[in-house]
Amino acid sequence: MNANRIVSLASFLTCLVFTASAQTDAVAIHTAHTSLVYKVAGDGTLIQAYYGKRIADDQLKNIQTTDHEAYSSYGKAYVFEPAFRVVHADGNLTTELKYVGKDVTTPEKNISVTRIQLKDSFYDLTVSLYVKAYQNEDILEQWTEVVHGEKKDIVLHDFASSQLSVKASAYWLTSFYGNWANEMNMHEEKLVEGSKILESKLGVRSNQFSHPCFLLGVDESPNENEGTVIGGTLAWPGSWRLSFEVDPSKNLRILSGINPFASQYTLKAKEVFKTPALLFTLSNTGKGEISRRFHTWARTYGIHKSERPHMTLLNNWEATYFDFNEPVLKQIIADGADMGFDLFLLDDGWFANKYPRNNDDAGLGDWEVNKKKLPNGIGELVKEAKAKNIKFGIWIEPEMVNPKSELYEKHPDWVITGANRAIDVSRNQLVLDLSNPKVQNHVFSVVDKILTENPDVAYMKWDCNRYMTNVGSSFLPAEKQTHLFIKYAQGLLDVLKRVRQKYPDVVLMACSGGGARIDYATLPFFDEYWISDNTDALDRIFIQWGTSYFFPLIGLASHVSVVPNHITKRITPLKFRFDVAMSAKLGMDLQPKDMNAEDKTFSRSAIQAYNGIKHIIQSGDLYRLLSPYETNRVALQYATPDKKESLVFSYLMKKEIAGNDQVLYLKGLDPAKEYTVKEVNKAPGKKSRLALLEGKKFTGDFLMTYGVRFPMSEEFESVVFQLVSE
Repeated sequence: MNANRIVSLASFLTCLVFTASAQTDAVAIHTAHTSLVYKVAGDGTLIQAYYGKRIADDQLKNIQTTDHEAYSSYGKAYVFEPAFRVVHADGNLTTELKYVGKDVTTPEKNISVTRIQLKDSFYDLTVSLYVKAYQNEDILEQWTEVVHGEKKDIVLHDFASSQLSVKASAYWLTSFYGNWANEMNMHEEKLVEGSKILESKLGVRSNQFSHPCFLLGVDESPNENEGTVIGGTLAWPGSWRLSFEVDPSKNLRILSGINPFASQYTLKAKEVFKTPALLFTLSNTGKGEISRRFHTWARTYGIHKSERPHMTLLNNWEATYFDFNEPVLKQIIADGADMGFDLFLLDDGWFANKYPRNNDDAGLGDWEVNKKKLPNGIGELVKEAKAKNIKFGIWIEPEMVNPKSELYEKHPDWVITGANRAIDVSRNQLVLDLSNPKVQNHVFSVVDKILTENPDVAYMKWDCNRYMTNVGSSFLPAEKQTHLFIKYAQGLLDVLKRVRQKYPDVVLMACSGGGARIDYATLPFFDEYWISDNTDALDRIFIQWGTSYFFPLIGLASHVSVVPNHITKRITPLKFRFDVAMSAKLGMDLQPKDMNAEDKTFSRSAIQAYNGIKHIIQSGDLYRLLSPYETNRVALQYATPDKKESLVFSYLMKKEIAGNDQVLYLKGLDPAKEYTVKEVNKAPGKKSRLALLEGKKFTGDFLMTYGVRFPMSEEFESVVFQLVSE
């Protein structure tokens, strides 16, 4: 992209038709490299005037106003869908929001919070727009709060968290979609006149089919290192909606927030209705910068205690499923310790007695230890793990219940189901109603009881394996049944907050039948996340690639599994499986008892190697070098912020008879530093692809300009190497 093109894009979000005279007053929200500017029109309407590269304060007076409201309401709007629609106490369907004022606070050095108050021109109704600016990370977080003083309740029908307006010649939208075992696929399309809706109406595990993340290329389709891009993701674990609407003049409006479907909300006077936040940023240097900003932000604000080292773990799930006993688990614990793992995770099936959890059709909700399988309780396993110098973790799914359970027998009114309808099960289970405070207390007590009785439990995998159907609540009154989608998500977050306040040091993994609950409202309570039940290494390249655009891979648990893989039946080499898993947060379901001596030796070495490099993945900036969507060869790189170390992963997905010699042009290095090449996780008994590079020194400038060159040819071949400067 030429320099003139970049300069011309700097003001691409100066929207629409300019008014005759520009206002000199402005509400400007800056980060290190971007500015979001609002102005007030002559009639008091708040206008979004600019979002782009940072503009100096003394130049704000030169920014003209536009025709784009910052937060549109139903009434006069006729071209675009409005951000806000309410029925007032007297039945009036229209709202006119006018600017009242602003205030700015700085809760900490790196953060500013701007509140802009808008008030209806007639009714006692206030909508406050909040924009939280993370200066160093260039991330903006936007939400709204609604409050009124009308004589009776009002009803909210549309209540977007944010509204962004864009003016350009063309728009390219990348969205993320999938299903169980096929998560986070990427799709790019050119937006045309009309509406493009991304949404979920599932209520729970709402990311099953699509994710509330987007990349928007402006004027042209961006790539990893070039082009102007807006990247955003909604922080909300419930039903959500993203709307992209292009008008006949090629103006684009982006609305984000809770999905209003079946969710009209009756708001009492003085009650504050707060929407979830959209997190977004703008890059003039391609998609990669979007990811690096989100990863840097997440390491400080978006994931719980991300600064502490992440543990490698051995899971029993694919080895035993529900069929295990105490001796079997003790052997797995011993094997895990012998292999060098940090933690053993006991998965589903350890609980319930009247209706034993021997399959997924019974026992869920009855969180007492199954005496037949574990006669000495969880404590005995924790004690065994401690003796073997390995930590202990456990699986739970506290939001759910099987109809075949003691909990359901006692509290059938606690489940979500429509009145006068037969229960509708999925995975043989029902969703507990977290709009009910008693149910919230129950869910908290499940966690509290396990951790109180077993204080040495170091890790907890929190699962959630179905979405809502036959939506209805026995707790909510008839006139507030449409609150359920919202109240459930709020109840979940309240429970997670209670858990974290009491147990800040226990490591929590967010799981939802794979990656159906990966969002930045949930993740601040969790240390890591499980993105897919599909552990096939080839599929994981794509799943983890898509996930990496908004979520740091050090929090993504990636496991080495048995072959043929239990889901895909594909056979891949052990080294390939390790190398894919090591590019994220390493774990294993493959059991040492099922491995030969050679594979055990290699696995021990791989785990040890990972422990020596995981700090680079944990703190490093990610650079995607070769995409699996574009080439047969895949490559990604991490570089530490101080540019002293880097780590490169390269995979070949299919055999190439003539070989593949694509150059890896590295990124993020110090041009003046010298780096020594060291292969990581070498395949035993095979000639290294890096034989001509091993141990040699190259400048960062050379590695970024000339690149790293070595051929690959075999199906499922992988190479990992580390660069270390003096």
